[in-house]
Amino acid sequence: MDETGVMALLDELSDFLEDSKAPFGNDNKRQIDLNTALDIIADIRDSFPVEFAQARQVLRERQGILEDADAEANRILEDARNRALTIASEQEIVRIAQQQAENILADAREHERQTRAGAEDYADNVFSHIESTLDSLNDNVRRCRERLNNRGIR
Repeated sequence: MDETGVMALLDELSDFLEDSKAPFGNDNKRQIDLNTALDIIADIRDSFPVEFAQARQVLRERQGILEDADAEANRILEDARNRALTIASEQEIVRIAQQQAENILADAREHERQTRAGAEDYADNVFSHIESTLDSLNDNVRRCRERLNNRGIR
């Protein structure tokens, strides 16, 4: 029976009761054909199992839809958590890489400063040695000239 079946039977019963005759002087009581009323009630009882089954089916379908929606929501949340973790992990990797790059650059600058300072010290030592050698050569030239000049005077 369709969803309006019980309602239609209840309307039929109501109409049947309203259309029945009232005993003289008492509108609150009715004389009815008992078999007709019982037939309508039996039809209503027969309709309930079908409608109850339909209602249970609707409830099962509703519950299935809710469970599917809940599962989908949980999947979306888990996916969002995983993406957030991935993004956080990638950001951490980028941060670590940037820190390592800064450390490498700082180390390279320190190495360059030390190398330059070492090269300057080495160059200063070489120039000092050359200067010393030139002073010594200059002294030798002066002495040689003096000897040469002293021989020529005699």
